Amino acid sequence: MLDAKDFTFFESQSNFDFKGFFIKVISYWKWFVLSLLISFVVAYNVNIRKEKLYGMESLIVVKDENNPFFTSNTSLVFNWGGVSDKVQTVITTLRSRSHNELVVDKLEYYIQYQTKGKYFYEDAYGNVPFYVKIDKNKGQLAFVPIKIKFINASEYELSVDFNEFPSRTLIHYVDNSRSQVNLDETYSSKKFKIDEEVNLPFAHFKLHLHSDANQYVNQEYYLRFEDFNSTVAKYKNIDVAADNKAQSVISLQLVGSNKNRLVEYLNTTVELLRKNELHSKNLFATNTINFIDSTLLVMEGQIKEAENELKNFRKGKNVFELEGGGELLTQRISEYDIQKDETVRKIRYLDNLKTYLDKSVDFSNLPAPTVASIEDPNIVNNVSRLIELSKQRAELNYAVKSGKMFTEFDVEMDAIKKVLLENISSSKSALMIDLNIVNRNISQAESEVSVLPEQQQEHLKISRKYNLKDNIYSTFLQKRSEAEIVKAANISDIDFIDPAKDVGGGLRGPKTSINYILATILGLLIPLLIIFVIVLLDNNINLIEDIQKLTKIPVIGVIGKKNTDTNLSVFEKPKSPLAESFRAIRSSLQFLYKKQNKDGAKILMLTSSVSGEGKTFCSINLATVFALSEKKTVIVGLDLRKPRIFGDFNIDNIFGVVNYLIGQKKLEDVIQKTHVPYLDVISSGPIPPNPAELLMSESMRELIEELKQKYDYIILDTPPVGLVSDALELAHFCDATLYVTRQGFTKKGMLSVVNEKHRRGELQNISILFNGFQNKAKYGYGYGYGYGYGVYGEGYHDESQEPKGWRKMLKRNKK
Repeated sequence: MLDAKDFTFFESQSNFDFKGFFIKVISYWKWFVLSLLISFVVAYNVNIRKEKLYGMESLIVVKDENNPFFTSNTSLVFNWGGVSDKVQTVITTLRSRSHNELVVDKLEYYIQYQTKGKYFYEDAYGNVPFYVKIDKNKGQLAFVPIKIKFINASEYELSVDFNEFPSRTLIHYVDNSRSQVNLDETYSSKKFKIDEEVNLPFAHFKLHLHSDANQYVNQEYYLRFEDFNSTVAKYKNIDVAADNKAQSVISLQLVGSNKNRLVEYLNTTVELLRKNELHSKNLFATNTINFIDSTLLVMEGQIKEAENELKNFRKGKNVFELEGGGELLTQRISEYDIQKDETVRKIRYLDNLKTYLDKSVDFSNLPAPTVASIEDPNIVNNVSRLIELSKQRAELNYAVKSGKMFTEFDVEMDAIKKVLLENISSSKSALMIDLNIVNRNISQAESEVSVLPEQQQEHLKISRKYNLKDNIYSTFLQKRSEAEIVKAANISDIDFIDPAKDVGGGLRGPKTSINYILATILGLLIPLLIIFVIVLLDNNINLIEDIQKLTKIPVIGVIGKKNTDTNLSVFEKPKSPLAESFRAIRSSLQFLYKKQNKDGAKILMLTSSVSGEGKTFCSINLATVFALSEKKTVIVGLDLRKPRIFGDFNIDNIFGVVNYLIGQKKLEDVIQKTHVPYLDVISSGPIPPNPAELLMSESMRELIEELKQKYDYIILDTPPVGLVSDALELAHFCDATLYVTRQGFTKKGMLSVVNEKHRRGELQNISILFNGFQNKAKYGYGYGYGYGYGVYGEGYHDESQEPKGWRKMLKRNKK
């Protein structure tokens, strides 16, 4: 039947000793020092092998600049949709692939200029004395460093180590395609003149010196041709963000290993953006100019034709007679013709615009409505918005993968088209009314012309035709002039606040401090985890507390670690702390005997769990302590399977207990004197085939009775109770039993065996002796329990502590 007390073992096991663990951790300080040293060495090597990263920044502002020459009559300004829309458009454009492709292509950043450092190739852009102009139609060796060594001021040597870099891939930057090149043998080197064309199977370029190049002779540099798309992808990750407090201010940040590249890229990307934005802003004016130019080319021929016709008609005739009486009529009809032409041009533009809206999807090339003198704000604004959306959609096509955004653009453009078609319909209806009125006026004026002479009628007809062409031509010239003025006066809405500039500093990485912090954490954590695992898996008894948690059997004393070569530690160093600990156990045993009212000879049995726990060592020294107090003491070696008790006394094991038990020898024959006064030894003798039966025999009882008559203390050195049952057969002879455990050796589970024996009554008057104790932090709190008096014991012992470590070396040097 299980008792509640049976579960106390498991309950005690669940309590983790944090203080003991902390003290044990401290005892492994050498592990932490070594781990930290290794971690810092690794962190240092990581830091020195990483390229330094710098961060450059540029600030720009997006404004809403109005053209000072813009009037309601021109309507040639491209509308971005307000400052907020401009800011978002600028941010999206700066991150777009198409824009960054233009910047990378302009700067040719796919060409790497490098120098060879100790651990890696360093980016030397801006610090090399030369630059190359490549032939984009021909292949360049990809990803392999091409060595450039200047022999003299006008000549250099080009070489490639194909043994180290076996790649034979060529990049053709004209279309970013790749090919393979076959080389019959390893290319060593070849000399070229500066500005001379290099035409090799794997390289096609010209090398030019910078104007400020100096001290480059005998210097070595490297060229490396990178993939164009990969280079664009790297710069496409530029950090662009609007200021939280000023939404029109945009910050551009770029991180890289070369500050010259970063500065040039940031400034160039903004300059290209400004150029494209100004181009978009001038889009109306540009389209208008292109449309007018194409119209004027046609009209020039028509005017010349009309002019020649008028000249030919007037030849040989009196001009004053031809114009006489019809000046006012001619002027009135010309005004009607101009009104009609303007109305017809408006109607024709609206018809063409409607056809364009119905059949086309790209509206970026629409001419401004003002080319046809249409000033309806609804039509002008909607055409402007449609051109803007069409251009933005075309730009996002390279930068955005999401179809949702394109859908939103298409929906908005469709809505504007519907509104614009309604505007066209209403405007055209009004224009048709105006056209009918003008036609009636012309018909009325022509009826008045019919009463004039035939010559004057013909002259008036030809003059009308010429005046109309001339007026239209003059009108288009005026519109073109207005467009040119608007285009010339336009300025970009994007401007620099702070251009990128290297003013020193800007170091962003590597984060050496973080690496050292991580090294510190890992240097402490790794040994801590190892120690934790050791503690977790450690099933040995290391502390007095371990014993107290596992058993209710009392601990009679603690024995320190052996401090002599032999087991006779008490005899050889009687004033040592170790000897004092045995004397303390003697006192405890005497108190135990007194409590039992025991007179006469006292029998003490020492046993243990397994071999190696110091049972024999404790038996010899306890017997020595009793003998030194002038008590006749005998040690009986009853470990018949593995006899050891005789070696330290320089006696033999020819005869012993076995010879007495089988009747071969008398007691006087097996008792051997030792050099320790009052101490005798009976060794076990030859190993018998039946040790358990001998210990259970009547001869064993007779042996004990005879020894009681001769000695004051009888020490029985028995086999381990955890391995054999011999000790249990001797327990009923004993007045006290000492169960020897050893620090860091005895398993905790072995105490369950002695607990069970004690509970059943097989072992009476049992106490536990804790052997091999070291008063060090790695075993816990370090309570002495009779061992080690500390500073208060100085002067009472003849044992001096041997210095260790650096103190030991210092002592040797002094000697």
